[in-house]
Parts: sequence; C-alpha cells; structure tokens
Amino acid sequence: MESANNTNSSAPAAKIRVRFAPSPTGFLHIGGARTALFNWMYARAQGGTFILRIEDTDSERSKDEYLDEILRSMNWLGLNWDEFYKQSERFDIYRKYAQQLLDQGKAYQDGQAVILKMLPQQVKIFDLIRGEIQFDTETIKDQVLMKSNGTPTYSFACVIDDALMEVSHVIRGEDHISNTPKQIMIYQALGFKMPKFAHLPLIMDEQGGRMSKRAGAVAVSDYQRQGFLPQGIVNYLMLLGWSPGNNQEKVNLDAAVKKFSIKKVNKAGAAFSMDKLMWLNTQYIKELPVGKLIDLLLPFLKEKGYGDQFDRVWLEHTVKLYQPRMSTLLDFMDWADYLFEDNVKISDEDRVKHLGRDKIEGFKLLSEGLAKLSSFDHQSTEEAFRAVVTKLNIKAGDLVHPVRVALTGKTIGPGLFETMTVLGKEKTVERLKKAFE
Repeated sequence: MESANNTNSSAPAAKIRVRFAPSPTGFLHIGGARTALFNWMYARAQGGTFILRIEDTDSERSKDEYLDEILRSMNWLGLNWDEFYKQSERFDIYRKYAQQLLDQGKAYQDGQAVILKMLPQQVKIFDLIRGEIQFDTETIKDQVLMKSNGTPTYSFACVIDDALMEVSHVIRGEDHISNTPKQIMIYQALGFKMPKFAHLPLIMDEQGGRMSKRAGAVAVSDYQRQGFLPQGIVNYLMLLGWSPGNNQEKVNLDAAVKKFSIKKVNKAGAAFSMDKLMWLNTQYIKELPVGKLIDLLLPFLKEKGYGDQFDRVWLEHTVKLYQPRMSTLLDFMDWADYLFEDNVKISDEDRVKHLGRDKIEGFKLLSEGLAKLSSFDHQSTEEAFRAVVTKLNIKAGDLVHPVRVALTGKTIGPGLFETMTVLGKEKTVERLKKAFE
C-alpha cells in the first residue's frame, strides 16, 4: 500500500499562468514595466505562461499610438509574451456573464447599467507578499458591472478574463489592493475559482514620496531615447523590491530568473535611485563589444544630423576612448560632438579662463609642429607637444587644458594625444590656428 506521504507525489503541478494587463491610455511607465517584469520572471521561473492582455475597453481614451509604444517597450525590454488578448474584442463575453447574473437575480439594472448586489461579509485572502489581508464588504457599495454605453467596468472585465484565461496568480501593484474585495465578490457571484494574489510594493522616490518625472517616473521609451540599455533598465527594475541575495546588484537576467520567487518580494516600498540606475547602465555599456556599441550609437548619430556613414575603424577607436566613462549612449553624443561638428563650441567662461593672449605663442608653435608630422599618432603628437613645452620653459599643464578647450570645447575628456589622434591632423591644426580669431 502506498504511504500517505507519497499520495500526491505523481499529481501534476498546478499550471502557472500570469498576466500583465496595461491600458493603452498612456505610455508604459517604469512602475508598469516592473510589474510586467516580475510577472514575466515568475512565469519563466516556474515554466509557466506569460499573458499580455490589453485592457482597452475605454474607447475614448485608448489610442493606437499608446498600444504600439507599449508593445515596442515590452519587446525592447525583452519581455516576450506567450499569449495576447485585447479586451475590446471580448465585449460579447462580458455581456453574456452580465446577463447570467441578471437571470440569477444576483445583479439588477438601473437604466441601462448592470449592477452587482454586494452582500455584507468578511473576506480574507492570503497575499503571497503581504500575508493575510481582511476586507469588510459592508463598506463597499453595489458595483456597476456594465456601463450604460454597453462597455464593462474594469473589475468585471478583469475577473472574467482572469478566470477564462485560467490565470493562476494575479501579480500587480499594491495600489490595486482596494479593487481586490470588489473582484472577490464578482468571482463568488460568477462561481469562478479565485487566483492567488500578490501585490507589489509601490516605487517611491528617494525621500519616500510619490515618484515624479524628475525622480524617474517617465515612460520606458523615454529611457530608451535617453540612451539607456534594456539590460540596465531590467537589472535595475528587478532590484526594486527583490534581491537575488549575497548583496548582488549586477545580475544576469537568466540567472535572476532561476532564483526568482514572488514570496521573496519585499512588501516595503522600493526607493528609485537614478544614481544606481546610471551605475548599472555604465557597467553594461563597459561590457558591450565595441562593434555592438557602435551599432547602438549609429541611430543617435543619424538623429543628431551627423549621418550614418563613418569609417568603421576610426569610429571604433573613437568609441573606445569614451566607452569606459559612458553612463548612457547620449554621453557619447555630448562628449564627442566636437568630432562631428565643423566648429567647436567654447563657452565665454572657458575662453576667458583658458584662451588668454599669453597662450598664443604656444598654440602657434604647436600648430606648426603638428603640421610637419608625417605620422599623426599618440607618440608623434606627444613628442611635438613636449617640444613646445620645453622650448617655452612652461609646465605641460599650462598648455594641456587650453589646447583641450580649443580642440573640443570641453575642459575634461580622454587623454589629449588620443583626442588629437581621433580628431585628425587637419582639424587639430585648423582649430589651434582658429582658437584666437
């Protein structure tokens, strides 16, 4: 006879099915992206199904441009879905269940709206993150299920879809906790099996307040335009409320999925730090093969009006100079613009501070020395520079900073002789001559 302990050993495990359900009434913001990521990670960790459901029942506010942006952002982040649904294509289903509740006397009509009778009771759920939560439905008024215009309310459509799509776990932000008792009453009225719930902590600013645009509450597509890498964004999002352990901050997504557990998500609010996001993004940029980094930079160069046809060897050498210090792809555009612009931009402050008349002689000698070079590389440019410093009996620093400003319009950057090399002999000599015009 089989022992009691092994009775269920051959029973199939419950199938994990989760969903991310954005509304196309706006772009995908960082909070929604974190919710999508945690659902995706849970599905992948459990060998389950990740459903993308577009909640577009509000025809006036739902826009195709928002839907397109949501799908692009999901793809950019690498959050591929297994099933796809649009609520606007399921109105007949919602009407069918509304009629069923009317026929059973569980709902009534007020004009054209179908309303569910709320029965007073104590409702308990065990939230996978927060533990037991108790609700008193006596304080909840009767719930509209179908609006007078024939469209379903959020909670009604949500419950029906979750049930029919066999969603096993509803993982969403804690701002949805107030919807939970209303939805439980709808589950009960329809006789549907309830999923397990997990309410994620909200993302706060570093002072513990509500996130603002300044503190990172912007669309995922904005981060893409600002030159962040999807790997950096995803890595940072997974740390907002969850940790892989061992104080690890930079973690590969595949490795994180293997460790991910929704029960280990912190219920306390997660603080958003732009500095930490920048740091992580810097690490991923550093690791990129230079060829891949160039491919990512080319669209930014083209958008800036610099074109997209460059000598690949020259561009590779140039990008390598800046790669170790880039926090975003836009950093390259800001720091290396002098390489693509015909005229260098020098602020009045830097011109006064670094390009005084006492530097004219040094610039004249240096431009003449560089113009005579047959080979224009790090060694030859440095030798020409040292010769001028020796002749004028000045410190190298007295000439380095003024020359850098004249060539790049900036006071900091890579080594001066590497800068000269990538700028090229013609432009270097020309800018030194023009510095005092």
